[in-house]
Amino acid sequence: MAKQLPKTDVVLVGVGWVGGIIASELTKKGKKVVGIERGKERSTKDFMMAHDELRYAERKGMMQDLSKETVTFRHNTKQRALPYREWGSFLIGDGLGGSGMHWNGQTYRFLPYDFEIYSKTVERYGKGKIPKGMTIQDWGITYKELEPYFDKFDAMAGVSGEPNPLPDAPQVKYPNPPMKETPVTELFKQAAKDLGYHPYHMPSCNLSQQYTNPDGITRSACQYCGFCERFGCEYGAKADPVVTVLPVAKETGNFEVRTHSVVRKVLHKDGKATGVLYVDTRTGEEYIQPAEVVVVSAYQMNNIKLLLNSKLGTPYDPATGRGVIGKNYAYQTYLGNAYGFFDEKEYNIFAGAGALGAQIDDFNGDFFDHTDMDFLHGATIHITHLGDRPIANNHVPEGTPSWGREFKDKSVHYANRTMVIKAQGASMPWQDNYIDLDPTYRDAFGDPLLRMTFNWKDQDRKLMEFMGGKAAEIMKKMGATHVNQGGKNIKDYDIRNYQSTHNTGGVIMGSDPETSALNNYLQMWDCENVFVPGASAFAHNSGYNPTNTVGALAYRAAEGIEKYLSKGGSLV
Repeated sequence: MAKQLPKTDVVLVGVGWVGGIIASELTKKGKKVVGIERGKERSTKDFMMAHDELRYAERKGMMQDLSKETVTFRHNTKQRALPYREWGSFLIGDGLGGSGMHWNGQTYRFLPYDFEIYSKTVERYGKGKIPKGMTIQDWGITYKELEPYFDKFDAMAGVSGEPNPLPDAPQVKYPNPPMKETPVTELFKQAAKDLGYHPYHMPSCNLSQQYTNPDGITRSACQYCGFCERFGCEYGAKADPVVTVLPVAKETGNFEVRTHSVVRKVLHKDGKATGVLYVDTRTGEEYIQPAEVVVVSAYQMNNIKLLLNSKLGTPYDPATGRGVIGKNYAYQTYLGNAYGFFDEKEYNIFAGAGALGAQIDDFNGDFFDHTDMDFLHGATIHITHLGDRPIANNHVPEGTPSWGREFKDKSVHYANRTMVIKAQGASMPWQDNYIDLDPTYRDAFGDPLLRMTFNWKDQDRKLMEFMGGKAAEIMKKMGATHVNQGGKNIKDYDIRNYQSTHNTGGVIMGSDPETSALNNYLQMWDCENVFVPGASAFAHNSGYNPTNTVGALAYRAAEGIEKYLSKGGSLV
């Protein structure tokens, strides 16, 4: 029988960026917060001299253990879903800080267009522009309303960046200057300018200089070691929850973290949550943590799973389009890349940082006319100087044999002569792309696994074909001898090949309880003391990385929780 613990003001299910921000904000106001985290405790000491590509990048040392919990996958409802046995398309983090520990640090605000995508599309092109089965909808909040929360995230994390020179783009004043200019970013920028585009430096949560944030947290500048994505930062130069918000929460004395603990259910009665049921994975003991407010702050997939297993909210039905939990799952289209091979000059590709790069937004959002396009939205087209590690990076021109002497010779020759321009495209939601519970497979505790039903649509294929051409155009202007152009002949979504960990939707926000699970404070319509911030709240995915928007919504949710604790009821 589960042991009941003393009641707290707020219990967090997951302690990553969302949980850390909410813990920091509420504990500073005197609220008692308990954070329940499935993984282990972490600090920068865990990553000292840990530049081990095999352990972290290839064997996924910071990721969720798929032998205990995974998702099942199928392309359509006629197929039987099978378990995701080995990390491929995306990587869900495990441990204190969650996926906020192993990210690259690329830090974008979603566009004003994103938050009102349905209204803006209809206003400019008419309803006929939206294809049958595409379920885009407005988010129930505007960029202007969210702007102060973006500012708070930028100040806390110390974003390094410069204004976007594209006309009509939001002008953001970042707390730190952009990261270094390199021969790679300089070459990209000049080529883009020559083609009439508007390049600028990628906004980064890797510090360009030493910085002290408004909470008094001081962090050092990036060392450009090249070990960002899939790694923790030993210097603390890359903003993550462990070096920014969690120390602030702990310092108040109002915050307690319980690691190695998996929440199985949100307990609720008569439209209100009473707490959570969780298991200590070291002992197998079950506990009930009562709370005034439950914050479901885990990774996007795990948020959906917990609500479905807790029977909170109406499960989505793809046949009718009704229901809200599992609706509007979106990923990201990242297939329109261009690989350039340079024979005349060698570059230091091995050095860099996860958010060291340059980009254009000329073909992102609705900055360009879609009247004659077979798709909506767009992509950021960027080049990154990440620091190509030797195991995972071995690019050769098209037509090269995949083994033998020629393959080896070209692998060596192009080791520091290959660049990649990437097109990170938006992902629109569709009625038959969704998440539900698998009827067959269960996790280590006997609870149903999530089932993902997802495939590319013509929207995605047309978008990536267009962006692949634009990326190749810039690469050729940069002077590449050979260019491998992506975005051609895209077939089914392949869960085996990594793209990004930018999974969104499933517990979306909006202004109507019939079509959304949350209001604009991320409060559940169906259970007033449950808040579900995070990328699961996104009604679609943009052409940007999601973290900055996740952070802004977390600050918004923290404000809402504080209001709820003082007066209760629905906040909108």
